Amino acid sequence: MAQDNAAFCGVPEGVLGGVPSETKPPPPAPPAPPKRRPWGAGGGPAARKRQRYVEKDGKCNVQHGNVRETYRYLTDIFTTLVDLKWRFSLLIFILAYALTWLFFGLIWWVIAYSRGDLEHLGDHAWTPCVNNLNGFVSAFLFSIETETTIGYGHRVITDTCPEGIVLLLLQAILGSMVNAFMVGCMFVKISQPNKRAETLVFSSHAVVSLRDDRLCLMFRVGDLRDSHIVEASIRAKLIQSKQTQEGEFIPLDQTDLSVGFETGDDRLFLVSPLIISHEIDERSPFWDVSRGQLERDDFEIVVILEGMVEATGIGVPQIRVQRRLGSPCPPRSPGAPSRCPPGMTCQARSSYLADEVLWGHRFTPLLSLEEGFYEVDYGGFHHTVPVPTPACSARQLAAAAARRDAHLYWSIPSRLDEAAAAGGEGDPEIPRESNGTLAGPEKR
Repeated sequence: MAQDNAAFCGVPEGVLGGVPSETKPPPPAPPAPPKRRPWGAGGGPAARKRQRYVEKDGKCNVQHGNVRETYRYLTDIFTTLVDLKWRFSLLIFILAYALTWLFFGLIWWVIAYSRGDLEHLGDHAWTPCVNNLNGFVSAFLFSIETETTIGYGHRVITDTCPEGIVLLLLQAILGSMVNAFMVGCMFVKISQPNKRAETLVFSSHAVVSLRDDRLCLMFRVGDLRDSHIVEASIRAKLIQSKQTQEGEFIPLDQTDLSVGFETGDDRLFLVSPLIISHEIDERSPFWDVSRGQLERDDFEIVVILEGMVEATGIGVPQIRVQRRLGSPCPPRSPGAPSRCPPGMTCQARSSYLADEVLWGHRFTPLLSLEEGFYEVDYGGFHHTVPVPTPACSARQLAAAAARRDAHLYWSIPSRLDEAAAAGGEGDPEIPRESNGTLAGPEKR
């Protein structure tokens, strides 16, 4: 064993036992062996750094460059404002009201100036357009009172100013539109459920091990809050570049990984942490992947958890809109009202690189039965333990199982033949075939 370890680490023969040879000078110290990853972690002895497509916290690591049709952002100005950072949203919110008040305040001042109201401030016989408007500051204050419907009663419009009446109607209508637009943007931005995903956790590693004699890729999800996720669903995608038979290179090609859509196992009752399993069968992209190939492969698995927040009726953003793709809304007949819960959906994301998939590991249990309740120990949420797992691919494992079953099937008649030849057990009156089975009626 020492020789094997020494050969693996590259230690010279003269220092196998740890003592240099007396006839030779001590050789120079060998270079330190590369730090190995955990068993089955992938990437080989020296791992290469891979750029993530989706970060562990769910942030998509994609930036859009050379976008020339920037006018498209203005056609959907509401979503553009909602997507802005908070400092820019607050700045636009303040400017929208301040500029509107200043604009209409300037128009009120222009009307008062053009009518000569500012030249008859002390003339009680003069009827101004707006009472007690004696300058731009008072015109600005009157604009604020009009648009916000405060109405202190000191500055009021008179019925002898038709242009002022038209301006009052215009400012009231435009002010209502500004209020609706800006308050709507702020409400949507505040009520976004992005922070709800902070308490939805994914295991730091995915594992590959046997479940019911089948290789499965598994990861764990959990919800730290007491308010649960309603209509929760899970899906997974394999992100891997590939080249077609025609020579076309497809960067970051996306392939669905089945996590129980056919059986409904992708619909989660996320009260306690759950282990999500992807069975590696002939439809799986990992069908031909062995432990050795996993260490050399370069891919990323993106997992997405979606659902509705029970406490607020607001959901964890969702892309799927059809039940075929896994929508949380149940199917409905044409013309019937939607049975999907109201509110937006919330989405939590994470990803696993090839070196974050542990071959031959299993998650440790977290749930324990206490007096009157179940307790979840989140201290071991990310813990795994090594378990015996074949290093071959799922295809090779299935072929070996098929050969074993075939050998068992054909060995039963052979044993009957041996028993019949040994002593002719059974009733001698009953004729038998050469393989020990009962003869047909015509031979009796």
